[in-house]
Amino acid sequence: MQISSVDLILAIPILFFAVVIHEISHGWVAYLNGDDTAKMSGRLTLNPIPHIDLVGTIILPLLLIIIRAPVLIGWAKPVPVNPYRLNNPTKDMAKVAFAGPGSNFSIAVLSALIIWLFKISNLDPYLFINSLIIKLLYINIQINLILGVFNLVPVPPLDGSRIVSAFLPPDIAYKYNQLERYGIFIIFLMLSFGLLDFLWIIVKFIQTLLFMGM
Repeated sequence: MQISSVDLILAIPILFFAVVIHEISHGWVAYLNGDDTAKMSGRLTLNPIPHIDLVGTIILPLLLIIIRAPVLIGWAKPVPVNPYRLNNPTKDMAKVAFAGPGSNFSIAVLSALIIWLFKISNLDPYLFINSLIIKLLYINIQINLILGVFNLVPVPPLDGSRIVSAFLPPDIAYKYNQLERYGIFIIFLMLSFGLLDFLWIIVKFIQTLLFMGM
């Protein structure tokens, strides 16, 4: 996500909101499917404090800004989910996993709709408050699309792996999920060698679809 330093600073609260909604969505879908672990843990709340992860919510985003990274990513503290309390542990776990990225895609679509409403309302785009709102909405779209697409990468513990696991035979799913202990290293290696660059192409394609006809 190639944005300026000012945009990166503006992106911090947007990123924080996006990762919090992402995790709450996991918890809500789990609750709707029989598991109240997240609810009983006090994690189904918009209060940001219970969702803060020292590394993913604070240290990493600040570090990326300091080094002027072209992308801003992060995560909130994962909500607790007990798959054995779900009505259908295998299928419902896939629903829970998709809920996070699904919430990010929904926020992106809603933001695009608001931008469209701004444009058809003939509001002055050069008025400071209007231009600031539109800028924040564009950043909101980029961040949420990146989070949504990135989390669908099928590398444990990302959400994509939970979805894939639901369709695998139990013995293969078990071995596949064992990769979670190496997941962070696999992801860093993929990032280092540019193996995840295609994600940006997907994000840009979705953005093009969202703004088609605007």
